[in-house]
Amino acid sequence: TISRPTTSLQMGLFDGVKEAFSAPALEKSQIDAERETPIDRWMGWSVKTEDEQQAAAVDAANFVDSMNEANYVTVELSKPMGIVFEENDEKYGGIFVLSLSDGSAQQEGTIRPGDELVAVGNKKVAGLAFDDALGAIIDSDGETTKLVLFRGSAKDLYGPTGASQEWLDEFVAKA
Repeated sequence: TISRPTTSLQMGLFDGVKEAFSAPALEKSQIDAERETPIDRWMGWSVKTEDEQQAAAVDAANFVDSMNEANYVTVELSKPMGIVFEENDEKYGGIFVLSLSDGSAQQEGTIRPGDELVAVGNKKVAGLAFDDALGAIIDSDGETTKLVLFRGSAKDLYGPTGASQEWLDEFVAKA
């Protein structure tokens, strides 16, 4: 018998397209962050590792909307309040409730560790340095001091998805 070589006829415009997009090198390729496009994300070619993608999904699940008034708490407390404040990371600014000790805050029961201090009385202290924000509490007159706190993280309040300064000013004025 005569053996004839087999050849594949390639005459079309799309010859080799399937092989180009199913090549093993593209399945888990790494793309520079500066060069990633929406098509890369659509095709599943991401610059993020699986761990980074899972962390982003967790962040999205824990998101607290800082422009929703339901995520704020207003309390009137007498001194000593019994609140231990801590300064946020430098990239966010502001202060948050680290813990509660004996005092009116613990008895009142509304404030929780992690709450972000937004205002003292009608003065907005969101984003201020530790001494300035705490100074507003110390300087407050009267039997009680009104505190407005945000029930979320510093990232939710001060990060890219945080409330605008105009919205916070308006909210503090009416709170």
